[in-house]
Amino acid sequence: MALLMAIWWVTEAIPIPATAMIPVALFPLMGIMSGNVVAGQYFNNIIFLFIGGFIMALAMERWNLHRRIALRIILLIGASPRKIILGFMIATAFLSMWISNTATTMMMMPIAMAVIVRLKEEAGPVAGRFSIGLLLGIAYAASIGGIATLIGTPPNLAFSRIYQISFPNAPEISFAQWMSFGLPLSVVLLVIAWLLLTFMFVRYESGLPSERAMFREEHRRLGPMAYEEKMVLVLFALLALLWIFRRDITIGSFILPGWSHLFAWAKYIDDGTVGITIAMILFLLPSKNRPGERLMNWATAVKLNWGIVILFGGGFALAAGFKESGLSAWVAQSLQILQGAPTVLLVLVVCVMLMLLTELTSNTATTQIVLPLLASLAVAIKVHPLLLMIPATLSASCAFMLPVATPPNAIVFGTGEVRMGHMIRAGVLLNLCAAILITLLIFLWGRVVFDLGI
Repeated sequence: MALLMAIWWVTEAIPIPATAMIPVALFPLMGIMSGNVVAGQYFNNIIFLFIGGFIMALAMERWNLHRRIALRIILLIGASPRKIILGFMIATAFLSMWISNTATTMMMMPIAMAVIVRLKEEAGPVAGRFSIGLLLGIAYAASIGGIATLIGTPPNLAFSRIYQISFPNAPEISFAQWMSFGLPLSVVLLVIAWLLLTFMFVRYESGLPSERAMFREEHRRLGPMAYEEKMVLVLFALLALLWIFRRDITIGSFILPGWSHLFAWAKYIDDGTVGITIAMILFLLPSKNRPGERLMNWATAVKLNWGIVILFGGGFALAAGFKESGLSAWVAQSLQILQGAPTVLLVLVVCVMLMLLTELTSNTATTQIVLPLLASLAVAIKVHPLLLMIPATLSASCAFMLPVATPPNAIVFGTGEVRMGHMIRAGVLLNLCAAILITLLIFLWGRVVFDLGI
């Protein structure tokens, strides 16, 4: 059945979320798990973490706060051509840490296209290569930003739950713990992407004018910050802080106690609890400028991608089925022949394999198929499971070569400014850099953050 789901996810013979419901139908009929237990995999704390984070993202979009943040970042960075690309990439990456990469890219595109049109009017053909660098920068930054936080992209959340299912006695991967590894990786990879794109497409700036006045005008049109924007910004900051500081943070011998210890039942509180609590506050607080409305309404909330929710559940059910059926143990036994292989090489191969797979398939579906297998492989070769599972998860978000790889790639390709050759050339180099960087960081920094014992 796992093979059937893998084939249907890759070929999209039926809609991807529909394939994710196969365990509900077949696990009970095959005697693997009861219907009640399977159904429980589709709604758990990780699902509610996603829902809470997505509702906050929708609130930011509803009141246009994300556009204000993006323009402010671009104005702070500067308005020379190289700095424009850097500003767009930083703004896109930051928003993509909290908002879906598709929504972030769609929001940034009108601003980017306005810059491109104006530069073409003033600089003519010289602006052509700049436009390629800018658009690819937005697409790549949307993917790179998502790896920084646990809610930034679906594969991260899928990993969190599959790790819990595969190793129920292992410590939870907290929001702060993931971010302490994912954020440095995201920052370094973003800088590499910017340097690569500016070298390839904006090597000379002499014929390109500055566009600071245009950005100032766009920001001025937003008007003063409304009450609703301020409240959503406060709640957004509160949500991020509560996620980061929920559990103890250890810095050397110093331990910063997490706020959850204020409750006698701290073990009952997780990141999903926090996300839904802040989401409920959004539904409760009234709007000043729209009498009778609140900061969040249900008409906006239903825009949440419920297909992804079902896809998550299908992957979690599949991981649970791997364990309950004994397939994980069988795979682990079969893979013992790899014991003794150089671990660094194995991690690098895993990174490259996931990057190639996600160029053509759904990164979430691919992650959910591969992670249980990597968990079994780690047991077989006697290495820490996170040493393989985290690089695989991160690599699934590094699909930079093809338009079909991610929605951001498809969106910028659809403008007609970027040709397939441009994306492939830049994407191959960035994929290679990402694979090497992830491999190095998991050994140099990941061993500290996740206590890998290597």
